[in-house]
Amino acid sequence: MPRVLSESDVTDFRERLCEVAEKLFAEKGPDAVTMRQLAAELGVSPMTPYRYFTDKEDILAAVRTNGFNRFADALEGAYAAAKGVRAKGAAVGEAYVTFAFEHPQTYKAMFDLNQPHEQNYPDLVAAALRARATQTSYVKDLIAEGILAGDPEEIGRMFWAAAHGAVGLELAGKLPAGAARGLHRHMNGALAKGLRPGA
Repeated sequence: MPRVLSESDVTDFRERLCEVAEKLFAEKGPDAVTMRQLAAELGVSPMTPYRYFTDKEDILAAVRTNGFNRFADALEGAYAAAKGVRAKGAAVGEAYVTFAFEHPQTYKAMFDLNQPHEQNYPDLVAAALRARATQTSYVKDLIAEGILAGDPEEIGRMFWAAAHGAVGLELAGKLPAGAARGLHRHMNGALAKGLRPGA
């Protein structure tokens, strides 16, 4: 008979399982990872993960939820610490790139993996929305100050696409190490010029 697990036991094991899953998902893609592999990596019986998660999809949702919340923490912290609207925008951009390269497996799990039933995981949906909000809040400030003009959601997507493109190219080995950060700054500068009122 399995022992009764405390809340702390459950939390600790879920975190350990998510760490292993994040690494395997990033290395092999979720389709190549099995519950048996996850159990073997942790040195537990093949049935143990099912005490904590319904299935692999449930684990992937937990991994991505955790990633989006950590990412949002980093961007929100950068936004709060910077002074002035331009500085806030630059700080959020720098925090984006820094997070991606300090946590590449997390970043890949967040943005590169497709989860077709995402709507079944409300915590994941909320975490992803929170992360997206961090990428448009500084844009709203820039528009309010008259520095940029346009739809903040659309502009936020443009800056996100620029950041993700530069990061993705370097993570894939298509840019030299460290090149994404400079490329990202140049693209942001060019986008900002084109988005000025009257441009």
